[in-house]
Amino acid sequence: MSDARNSILTKLRATRDAHPLTPPASDFAPIEAKQWAAEERLPRIRRLMEAVHTEFLDATEADWPAVLREFLAREGVESLLYAPATEAGKRLVEGWNAVSPSPPRGEGRGEGDASHDSPEGPAAHPPNPLPAFQRSCASPVGNASKARVGGERESTPTPTPTLIPYDRPLEDLKPQLFESIDAGLTTTRGAIAETGSLILWPTADEPRTLSLIPHIHIALLRTDALYDTFLQAMREQGWAQAMPTNVLLVSGPSKTADIEQTLAYGVHGPKRLVVLVVHP
Repeated sequence: MSDARNSILTKLRATRDAHPLTPPASDFAPIEAKQWAAEERLPRIRRLMEAVHTEFLDATEADWPAVLREFLAREGVESLLYAPATEAGKRLVEGWNAVSPSPPRGEGRGEGDASHDSPEGPAAHPPNPLPAFQRSCASPVGNASKARVGGERESTPTPTPTLIPYDRPLEDLKPQLFESIDAGLTTTRGAIAETGSLILWPTADEPRTLSLIPHIHIALLRTDALYDTFLQAMREQGWAQAMPTNVLLVSGPSKTADIEQTLAYGVHGPKRLVVLVVHP
């Protein structure tokens, strides 16, 4: 350290120590006053997120892998990237080939309730942004049926999406990740009713890449992890004890209007955000 720099820092430290500052007490009362009944949190989160084009699926702990598989197959999604070392990743593999007991509510897009929840209505959802080669041209449900002579329809199997584990270094996975993987699955730390935001908590087993690069981000949200405010989530989860390199608050798919004031999706991240709500 140079003599001049050392002299300056010494003077600053002396001044600081001679005139210590006491930080003012924080007043969290306005934030703490923002509360919703437990049964109101999920509808509020859903309403706020659907207004910015987030899609919703509903499932149970027992059938969410099968519900997700059927939704992705209907949408023509061919591949799903997941974190095999996480509990959700293990559960996904275990239940992937199970039969879903019933179609998911809202037909996989939350449209069953969106007409009265969203100020823009169901028409506000953007069209399927997958590239043409990833979509079925024969049917809007992923080639699930085709026309026969006389107007009858013949059912054909819908291809099951391929599960791709994130079990390699990023450099080894990068060509496949940017060129052929359609969707990525992550867990969440819950959601915030005040702002309609998911809490993503990237780890070494489930890195941010899973939610950032694929065209579709699937986020698992359990209904026992809904919070009124960001402050409540931080306090109840003990964030002061340990935090990852970054925490992400996500309210919808990636969008920007920087260029010619034209709204575009997927410029800085996924074009679609699908929240898979897991009920008890």
